[in-house]
Amino acid sequence: MVSRPIRVPRSLLAAAVALVSVAASLVGCSVVEPAAPAPLRVLQLNLCNSGMATGCYTGRSVARAAQVIRAEAPDIVTLNEICSGDVDMLERAMTDVHDGTVAAAFQPARNGRTGEPYRCVNGQQYGVGVLTHIPAPAADHEVHAGIYPAQDPADPEQRAWLCVEASTLFLACTTHLAYTSSTLALAQCAHLVGTAIPQLHADGRYRPTVVSGDLNLRHGGTPDVRSCVPADYRHRHDGGVQQFMATADLRIDATRSVSMERTTDHAAFLVTLTLPGQGDPAH
Repeated sequence: MVSRPIRVPRSLLAAAVALVSVAASLVGCSVVEPAAPAPLRVLQLNLCNSGMATGCYTGRSVARAAQVIRAEAPDIVTLNEICSGDVDMLERAMTDVHDGTVAAAFQPARNGRTGEPYRCVNGQQYGVGVLTHIPAPAADHEVHAGIYPAQDPADPEQRAWLCVEASTLFLACTTHLAYTSSTLALAQCAHLVGTAIPQLHADGRYRPTVVSGDLNLRHGGTPDVRSCVPADYRHRHDGGVQQFMATADLRIDATRSVSMERTTDHAAFLVTLTLPGQGDPAH
């Protein structure tokens, strides 16, 4: 019995050759997928460490904060009611759990009677701080800060705001608003999210933005903190006066409180978000 050769249609043969050619052209060309959205963890801490508020001052809150930072490895830490020297200790805790750059910033409140920085009992400057982990290869950052135009004339402590612009990745802001008047606190909040941050976003400098701090305003309060939250921001709270806001390009995935073991009068407030991926598809 003689076998006959199998005839392959010319169209099928041409298609096969084309596929082989395409496969060969891709050898050695690695396709890089778009960068996956990155998690971003923000830890809010009010440490009551001035020494003036004796009802909540223990002298142990900074050490506990360092423990929480090492355990939770946040990307951003916002700090309220701290002394300037506290920043160094907490920056070391951030460095222990992160590679890359850790940027630390501090902004003192102002003494309305003297015009000088407000002071802790130990003589250090008193105010707010921000710690940010900036992953490699990014490293540069800028610090922006100010004193609110609206202040309580009967309270010598004039409240401040602070933002760290972490390369092209994000803008992280904190503040501790007036406690003597919720109406004044609302005005200060409106200045931060309605004037100060939009100015930082201007001229092509927009970054995904988070605002975290003790606003001395409550969800459902009078006035309600929600009247300060921009319409295009996301908002979460800890059930009390610690509030968190984020621009709409950041997705809030989870929130939870972390015990400070009675070293201060506020639990830590941890928010986990998704930061938009960086970079474009490339060969």
